[in-house]
Amino acid sequence: MTLELGNPWPLGATCVDGGVNFAVFSAHATRVDLCLYDAQGAQELARIALPAYTDGVWHGFLPGAGPGLVYGLRADGPRDAARGHRFNPAKLLLDPYARRLAGQWRWTEAQLGDVHDERDRHVALDNARDMPKALVSAERFDWQGDRAPRTSLADSVIYEVHVKGFSLQHPDIPAERRGTFLGLSAPAAIQHFKRLGVTALNLLPVMQHLTEYSLARRGAHNYWGYNTLAFFVPDARYARQDAVAEFRTMVRELHAAGLEVILDVVFNHTAEGDQRGPTVSWRGLDNASWYRLRHEDARFYENHSGTGNSLDLSQPRVLQFVLDCLRYWVGEMHVDGFRFDLAASLARGPQGFDARHAFFAAVAQDPLLAGVKLIAEPWDTGPGGYQLGHFPPGWSEWNDRYRSAVRAFWVRKTADRGEFAARLAGSSDLFHHAGRSVFAGVNYVTAHDGFTLHDLVSYDRKHNEANGEDNRDGSDHNLSWNCGFEGETDLLVVTTLRGRLKRAMLATLFLSRGLPMLLGGDELGRSQRGNNNAYCRDDETSWFDWGKVDQSLYDFTARLIALRQSTPQLKDVRWWNGAQDGFGARDVIWLNRQGNEMQPDQWQESQRFVLGMLLGTRPVQGTPALLVLFNAEQRDCEFPLPAGGWTLRFDTALAAPFAHDGQALDAPAYALKARSVVLLAARTERQP
Repeated sequence: MTLELGNPWPLGATCVDGGVNFAVFSAHATRVDLCLYDAQGAQELARIALPAYTDGVWHGFLPGAGPGLVYGLRADGPRDAARGHRFNPAKLLLDPYARRLAGQWRWTEAQLGDVHDERDRHVALDNARDMPKALVSAERFDWQGDRAPRTSLADSVIYEVHVKGFSLQHPDIPAERRGTFLGLSAPAAIQHFKRLGVTALNLLPVMQHLTEYSLARRGAHNYWGYNTLAFFVPDARYARQDAVAEFRTMVRELHAAGLEVILDVVFNHTAEGDQRGPTVSWRGLDNASWYRLRHEDARFYENHSGTGNSLDLSQPRVLQFVLDCLRYWVGEMHVDGFRFDLAASLARGPQGFDARHAFFAAVAQDPLLAGVKLIAEPWDTGPGGYQLGHFPPGWSEWNDRYRSAVRAFWVRKTADRGEFAARLAGSSDLFHHAGRSVFAGVNYVTAHDGFTLHDLVSYDRKHNEANGEDNRDGSDHNLSWNCGFEGETDLLVVTTLRGRLKRAMLATLFLSRGLPMLLGGDELGRSQRGNNNAYCRDDETSWFDWGKVDQSLYDFTARLIALRQSTPQLKDVRWWNGAQDGFGARDVIWLNRQGNEMQPDQWQESQRFVLGMLLGTRPVQGTPALLVLFNAEQRDCEFPLPAGGWTLRFDTALAAPFAHDGQALDAPAYALKARSVVLLAARTERQP
């Protein structure tokens, strides 16, 4: 076989008239070989050097080739770890732009070892037998007129969920679809999401990932998937036969139901880990270009991800790779947005995090990406990595200040009312600058990383023993409380208290300004048995148990979301400022337990956990003013009501909180139960 010169763009393997064009970036390689394999990826058929090199890209054209061709890469170049070069032609490499894979990954001796420690006997071992290979792909898919829902941020409610965990044990989903992309879009699944009222599914990583060697040795798996092996490839573990087609089918069916798909993406690091990790792709192709290396000793990696390495998006070709990948998932797979894991790492420059980084500029000007939802986990593990509130306009950010304030107010009684109110109002202290939106903050009480809502009120401490790390992993700062009994119990006094706290926190979430995110399963009372770091628990710890569902909690959550969607005050795109308008009305008035407006010196009072939030004192377009009452104390109180008539919408102290929805109140005060949230609506137009 003879390779013609071909073209240096686009990167990857591209089917064109008469053959396949190959283009691979490596600024420092002296040779890149194309290795062709049989259909199973088992036997090498030919090895041919890419004949041309243009602007850091090795390229060649293979006449007569087409879809179904299986291939890998080998790169040779300097063996100089001190300068960051780790070329080793003994290692077969995966094309970073691979769209499909053939064969399976296997952890063997050939995958181990520092490739520049000549004393390491693994260095010269050929790993081809144990590596998946890239599969040339050019198939079409019938999208059947698919149209993205394009739900506004004001109308969005995000549901964070794991593809496998949601459906694996669902009795109403056909057995062959459980645990797969198709299971997540099965009629029973869609019915659950639609009745609940969420508008977008935020999927934990679905790109082909690798289980770390340390987990594989003890028979565990990387269940969450934050260890990407192939960024353009849907993970085959979530498919029956064809992961690409089945992922697209899932998106099409969810879109038809009005549901958006947001992907959790991991561009801060790769599955290669530190210098002791496997040489899979990027390290072998051009280690010094792809990764951030320590200035004082390039044998070692900057580890801003906590997993061994950090991709360097200040390198133009690395930035191009990330953007090409995002465009692929939007343009070819029709996803609606991304949540970027450890996103501060993506915008690091010479001086640390840079809000004007080329990554942000490139995304903002891209016509395909500018219209999708962009959500940042606004920190990484490196120096100066906590960057909450510092991302540019157009981005939303996970607001852990919200999470901590809500937990501290309701569960631990350590947050003052000022901090709690600031989070309720949309965290303007963090996001009200540079023209940023009220929906710049993603409000959440729980997420995949940490306790579920049920466990938050059922455990004083984490129980991660099953992870095999002597319970050292996972956060110790959970702001949790077991309500008097560690773990599961049938004691009525304990279960009643737990139920009341769960309802109070859910009500707080959906009455707050900002972009709400619900952890999948919290509406069902899902427990992980106290495990707050279930990243490696691909078992009943993480899977939804559909035989143990708190139906009343599900119904309550659905009513809350429906109420939020029909309440203009909660979706107002303007920032609150508390000032009077031309009619003497105010967007928000904060009340103390005496029913009077909060004074500046009262906001930081300790051991005071009763607060009123009066919204929209002048009815607009038939929308009544609302009064939300919060009592996180362990005692009931009488809360004086503002003048005018009021009706009850819900009271979380009741086992059926909406049971008296619309009931008129005649008393001058409301009997506000301990650890409860109450929503009242004004009956008549009145002045504040």
